[in-house]
Amino acid sequence: MNDNPPNLGTIMRALRDRFGWTLKDMSKHSGIPFSTLSKVENGRLTLSYDKLQQVSQRLKIPMSELFAMPSEGREAQVTGRRSIGRTSDAVRVTTPNYDYYYLNTELRRKRMIPIITKIRAKSLEEFGELVRHKGEEVVYVITGSIEVHTEFYDPVVIKEGELIYIDSSMGHAYLVAEGCEEAITLGVCSADDEALAQDLMSLLGESAAVS
Repeated sequence: MNDNPPNLGTIMRALRDRFGWTLKDMSKHSGIPFSTLSKVENGRLTLSYDKLQQVSQRLKIPMSELFAMPSEGREAQVTGRRSIGRTSDAVRVTTPNYDYYYLNTELRRKRMIPIITKIRAKSLEEFGELVRHKGEEVVYVITGSIEVHTEFYDPVVIKEGELIYIDSSMGHAYLVAEGCEEAITLGVCSADDEALAQDLMSLLGESAAVS
């Protein structure tokens, strides 16, 4: 178990160190104000989804690098990997609709992204626009029940102990089913390319914050 799970501040600092930049350099290249970067690195502020996307695009790095500590030196070539996921080590992303816990963040270039999610939104009006991203996903309900809205199907209720498998490029939204205050799910998203995390972040919406 990692005694110091990654957070956005340490990840941004490690990324800046990798480029050999000062905070002023990082601000210039990323377009994020100097004062904002300083607060992020010191754990006093987080970045919204659109700002994370801006950093990814301007620095020409995958979004996944903002969710895992950069590796030191050349990455070893291996035939298999193993990682134990714990919520205490997860990168937490909070939005009005969800609390996401991104697991196994020490593994880079994953083609599957496991996520524990606490779902709070109870209506499409509250949720907002349906989300879409590359790949496929499976969502298993751990506690409570959820109502799944998709672009091409009628809404369906998935109860505790059940799961749903969908094409992620189809518009979709997960809501708390009637009678529940909150539901907890385990989701696994996958795609046939290594830039999955960058597209997956579209799930979060522009109000997301990372801790």
